[in-house]
Amino acid sequence: MQLRAATRGSALALWQTRYVAALLAPLGVSLDEVVVSTTGDRRTDVPIHTMGGKGVFVKEVQAAVLDGRADLAVHSMKDLPSVTPDGLTLAAVPPRADPRDALVGCRLSELGPGASVATGSIRRRAQLRALRPDLRFSELRGNIATRLTKAESFDAIIMAAAALERLGESPDVVDVLDIDVMVPQVGQGALAIEARSDGSAVLELLAAIEDTAARRLTDTERAFLRELGGDCDLPAGAHATELDGDIRLRSLLAAPEGPAVLRDDRTGADPLALGTGAARSLLDNGGTELLGRR
Repeated sequence: MQLRAATRGSALALWQTRYVAALLAPLGVSLDEVVVSTTGDRRTDVPIHTMGGKGVFVKEVQAAVLDGRADLAVHSMKDLPSVTPDGLTLAAVPPRADPRDALVGCRLSELGPGASVATGSIRRRAQLRALRPDLRFSELRGNIATRLTKAESFDAIIMAAAALERLGESPDVVDVLDIDVMVPQVGQGALAIEARSDGSAVLELLAAIEDTAARRLTDTERAFLRELGGDCDLPAGAHATELDGDIRLRSLLAAPEGPAVLRDDRTGADPLALGTGAARSLLDNGGTELLGRR
């Protein structure tokens, strides 16, 4: 069977789509790539959170599936909004890579006073600012190769460890940050495959490449983000792991421009209840005021 996969055109996005193609090949499925340009790809001069959050990297890709140009879409899950559009379903979550963040160019313990760190993520910036109020921050946008080239202009940059691993990039200094130091973005390291809700044959094929553990854990993280009512325009993160048959969820909510950080650490069996409960706890215990909400 020949299927069409909508994808962004970056090296990382194409790697991800070809990885999904390799998972589907033993099932007799081959993928044609339908490359789509997104608002986030075109507007590299503007901080992501000022453009409306994660949808800027996926809306055009989702549209290609909805209008029939493609049968499925492959996304980095961390770019995916917490609410799936009508007509689409999150059909499969393949095995997850390393969810952690990484400093490139200098180890965290070796950053000098007033060191310059570049990142386009307010989540990463907020957590580092809480740890090191002396650090100076700059915006960083572009694909992985562009960001690595720009790294020479700063003491360090931050990016997802999975992106470096998938593209085989090995900078001289990479400091992968422990979850206790830097809580990752929801879904970081995971892929999300969307398809039309009424495409039963495609959905059945995609179900065969689902990693049930990755799905359960990322469903927990996405429930957390959905209850917060935001995407990557919020300085929030969450990371779920298996713990003795239950799920452990560590989550975080920070002040957009200040050093204040709220954390939650809980366990439970139900992904929806666990994620929702963590978000409600953070909001009820200072998070609403932290975000300037009424």
